[in-house]
Amino acid sequence: MVGGGQLARMTHEAGIPLGIRFKLLSDTPQESAAQVVGDVVIGDYRDLETLRAFAQGCDVITFDHEHVPTEHLRALEADGIPVRPGPDALVHAQDKGVMRARLDEIGVPCPRHRIVRDVADVVAFAAEGVPEGDEGDGFPVVLKTVRGGYDGKGVWVVRSAADAADPFRAGVPVLAEEKVDFVRELAANVVRSPHGQAVAYPVVESQQVDGVCDTVIAPAPGIAEELTLQATELALRIAKELGVVGHLAVELFETRDGRILVNELAMRPHNSGHWTQDGAITSQFANHVRAVLDLPLGDPRPRAKWTVMANVLGGDFPDMYSAYLHCMARDPQLKIHMYGKDVKPGRKVGHVNTYGDDLDDVLERARHAAGYLRGTITE
Repeated sequence: MVGGGQLARMTHEAGIPLGIRFKLLSDTPQESAAQVVGDVVIGDYRDLETLRAFAQGCDVITFDHEHVPTEHLRALEADGIPVRPGPDALVHAQDKGVMRARLDEIGVPCPRHRIVRDVADVVAFAAEGVPEGDEGDGFPVVLKTVRGGYDGKGVWVVRSAADAADPFRAGVPVLAEEKVDFVRELAANVVRSPHGQAVAYPVVESQQVDGVCDTVIAPAPGIAEELTLQATELALRIAKELGVVGHLAVELFETRDGRILVNELAMRPHNSGHWTQDGAITSQFANHVRAVLDLPLGDPRPRAKWTVMANVLGGDFPDMYSAYLHCMARDPQLKIHMYGKDVKPGRKVGHVNTYGDDLDDVLERARHAAGYLRGTITE
């Protein structure tokens, strides 16, 4: 597995019951997965020769991030190393411009969008969205660097031409998108194997705070059955059309007029699927392992009526272990998953899962535990 973050750590954990031997390429020995995997290579995933040396003896290569250069993945395939998902699929999660163009080709509903070269292009794009007879200028619009963004990084909501210069200073292509008037964000998580078997998890609601996922509710409360079926069909169709192998998360907007639009794609285990560790019969991590090894996929159905995942973000209290006493005594059903990271303000250092029949109770338990671990709740 290339990448030593928490996704690799939890995927390794899912492989242990199957006797899967993991080899990890990690940037540093301190990374989350490097602390627990037995066979760790420290190296730079951006260096082709490092990747080639790492891949020797591996049955298959998979990832916990999308940042390995596409041309390096093609070189590994040329060397006879199975790469899952392959470069032809993964490029759609690496490059937002490529992703939007391909989704347009296959008829997937997306926000209005265009690659822009400068501020004048942004102004023209914004004006194109102004309804006839409206005297507005079309702002705000959303600007995204086509590569490298995550957790709100590389994304700007610009409200005027004066705000639009910053994204171009990085010297990389920029994608302009309409600012969607949405009710909430959803996510459809599916897993697909090389021989075409696919499974779909319940569509979830994903709540963001400052561009970072804060809470996930499974299934999405109050969602119309028609919308659930549409979101699931979209995710399964995208996985097939793009040739995805492994886990695919399709992040969606539910609009005020009852539509869904595709926002982002991730071809790896995803934050919106962390609830499956304790809330589904087979977790996203276990199914990702099965998929990349072309094993039969596991049952994705939920174990409880409601499951809530709340991210634990770093705050001003680095000793989270001392908070376990309160959290575990207060809620014996609580599931805590910490990543072994140094605590820094705003950094994802873990998550908690709760489940049950009463959504208000399940939500309160998850948010209380996450807040107490962070230090924002003290009683």
